[in-house]
Order: sequence, then C-alpha cells, then structure tokens
Amino acid sequence: MDFAPTAEQQELRDRVIRFAKTTIGTRAAEHDREGTFDEDGWKLCADFGVLGWPIASEYGGSGYDPLTAIMAYEGLGYGCADNGLVFAINNHVFACAVYIADHGTEEQRRRWLPPLCDGSMVGAHALSEPETGSDMLALTTKAVRSGDGYVLTGTKKFISNGPRADLFIVFARTSETEAPQRSISAFVVERDTPGLSTELIPKAGLRGTPMGEIVFDGCVLREDQRLGAEGAGYQLFTSTMEWERGFMFASGVGVLARLLDRCVEYASTRQQFGRAIGAFQAVSHKIADMRVRLELARLLLYKVGWLRSRGRLALHEASMLKLYVSESLSVSALDAMQIHGARGYTEELGIERELRDVLAGTIYGGTSEIQRSIIAGLLGVPTSV
Repeated sequence: MDFAPTAEQQELRDRVIRFAKTTIGTRAAEHDREGTFDEDGWKLCADFGVLGWPIASEYGGSGYDPLTAIMAYEGLGYGCADNGLVFAINNHVFACAVYIADHGTEEQRRRWLPPLCDGSMVGAHALSEPETGSDMLALTTKAVRSGDGYVLTGTKKFISNGPRADLFIVFARTSETEAPQRSISAFVVERDTPGLSTELIPKAGLRGTPMGEIVFDGCVLREDQRLGAEGAGYQLFTSTMEWERGFMFASGVGVLARLLDRCVEYASTRQQFGRAIGAFQAVSHKIADMRVRLELARLLLYKVGWLRSRGRLALHEASMLKLYVSESLSVSALDAMQIHGARGYTEELGIERELRDVLAGTIYGGTSEIQRSIIAGLLGVPTSV
C-alpha cells in the first residue's frame, strides 16, 4: 500500500493551508465572541473553490475525487483558525450539496448546485426535531399531498446554518401507512418559501456557524422539490451519511494536527524550573499521545477517501472515523489546555475556544453511542439501531 499523496494532492493541500492561514479565520475570536457568521470568509472560500471541491465541474464545482477532496478539507481545517466557518462549510457541502449531487435529477442539479458552489446560496440539512434526534424514523414533520405538490408542516431544531441558510434539505413523513423505512421523503426547500421561519439558538462553541430552529407552517412545495422517490428518504439519508460522517471530519483531522503543532511549539519554548516544559515527562507524554491520535485518525480518514474514490462503500469506516476523530479531538483539546496552563484557559491564545468548538463533535452527525451501535451492528451484533 502507498500512503503517500500524489504530487498534485500534496500541492493542493499546501496551497489550501496557505490560503486558510493567510486569508480567512483572522477574525475567529470576534465571530466566536459575537456569534456571527463570517460573510467575507464565506465569499473568499467560495472564490477559492472550497464550496465545490467534490462537486462535478459541469455544475460549478472542481470535480475532485473523494480522496483528493478529503485531503483538501483536512488542509482547510489545519490552516483556518475559525472552526465555526469551517463547520458551516462542512454542513453546506456534505449535508446539503452532496445530497443534490448524488440524488437529484439533472434539473435539480443544474438549478441548485451552481449557486451552492459559488456561495450565493448557503445550504443546511434539516432532520433533527425538538423530540427526535438519533431516531429519524420517529420524526413528526409531515409533507401531505396536495394537488400536484405537498404541504409541509413541522418544526426542525438544532439545525446548523439554519438561521443563515438559503436552501434546506428537509426530511418529512409522507405516509402514515407504509413501513417506517418507506414513510419518509426528502425535499429541497428554499428560504423564501411562504410559511418558513427561523430562530437562532445560542450555543457553547462553533459560534461562527449559526444554529437554529426552523418552522414550516403550511409551506407549499412543488413535486420537483422532492429529492428522490417518495418514501425513499430513509434510504437516501443512510447512503449519504458516509459523506457527513466521513468527509465532515476531514477538517477535524486538520485540527488535531494544528493542536499538536501548537503544543510542540509551546512545550519547546515555555520555561519552568530552568528548562522547557517539554522536558518533563508529564508534558511530553501528552504530546506523544496527541501524535498517535493524529496518525490513527489520518489513516482512517484516507481509507474512507480511498474507498469512496474507488466507488466502494465506506459505511463501517465512516462510522469508525467519526467516532474516533470526534473523541480524539476532545481529549487532545483538553491536553492542549493542560499543557498551556493558565494561558490555555484564558482567551489570549484561543485554546479554550478550540476546546469549546470540538465538544459538539461527539453529538452532531450521530452521537458516539449511535456510532458504536452502528459499528457493532455491521459486525453482526444485535442492536436496537
């Protein structure tokens, strides 16, 4: 096996890191403090091609193969200090655009993918509800047949990008008589649809990604706004979750690398008791563990990209990646705070912001508990998921 990136992939990753370090994320602390979306950074990312890396060029994207795209998003996560902006991009691409790219009709692709790629539209994924999170088959939002379309009614909650989004992938119940797995459909809903309203939900971290509640009060949808066949929403969701669980955490691997580099630099320069703190085993062993977590996370990440680039399923690997990277981020961020001591706890260095930003990773995209059930189930162990 050859684990080395090609010259083209390495050049792209290096170029992405330079762009992310020098062009975006410079106001990360401000956007975190104020809970604001970085409109300028979003536009700069769109101009650089970030929003369309995995989307075919005929629809406005770059057409990168999955492995190349995954390396590029890893570089973005490493170079951009604004985790909120990167998370907004991840939701836009992997929880909205790829749904249309993979399951949309030709007309749907040509209508919505170009504005998603050029940044003139912000995308979101509306699945979770006030009483329904991991159990998507229990959702209560309904899309009732009316003439040649549907009437959409219900509430979605904890929707990343929701208050800012222009386009939503919405899952709703379209049948009360079919089996649960055949009773849900997916729809593409534009923000200016009459009856659609949003409300901001404040949160602990990733504050540059607005999260909110989305209410659909009798929204009238056309037949051509349904994504895939009626009743195919569950199958559509499960097949596309490889993108969200696998590719969304490419940037997380970049964050693991950034945290490691910051800790190595600090431990090499911070002096206590007449020597660099890295000379103390209690510090150096934390850094060693951070390096091991990064290496394992990167191997899992590249395997997911490699499998998808060859048209193979990666459901098992994507769940393992999501579980491992999200939990590794929490541990490494806590270690980074401990290594930086009092300075790590203050706003001075941004370490406390890194910690707050990574905590949600074990929740969104399916909790750690759900991932463990999926992994066990794919091994043949009876589970309730």
